[in-house]
Amino acid sequence: MNIAFFLIPKSEVVYMPIKSTMRQALERMEYHRYTAVPLIDEAGKYAGTITEGDFLWKMKNTPGLTFADTEKINIKDIPQRMTNNPVHINAQIQDLFSLAINQNFVPVVDDAGVFIGIVRRREILGHYAKLL
Repeated sequence: MNIAFFLIPKSEVVYMPIKSTMRQALERMEYHRYTAVPLIDEAGKYAGTITEGDFLWKMKNTPGLTFADTEKINIKDIPQRMTNNPVHINAQIQDLFSLAINQNFVPVVDDAGVFIGIVRRREILGHYAKLL
């Protein structure tokens, strides 16, 4: 089964431009109660996923960093400790299963690598639960 059936389109996904600040991302993630969000570059391509853990490690490894200072830190300058690999829109649902073990969502890109949405772990597991 093609993953397009499970796709949550970009227009319905919370994501951050890679040029955003740490504070903007923290506030958006807090508002939506997310622990991770996809990052998009200037060309609309998937550029990784930033997590709460990435922010915590940045704060731990930056002596004197306060919440007010987070508006001066660009997301692109924060190391991402995990790699959330995207899949192509033509992938099959079984291609997502191994990715969903470690990721809450799987980013989906088109032929040009442009971010077009996500497939959540919930939908992947729901599909396999119906099969059982």
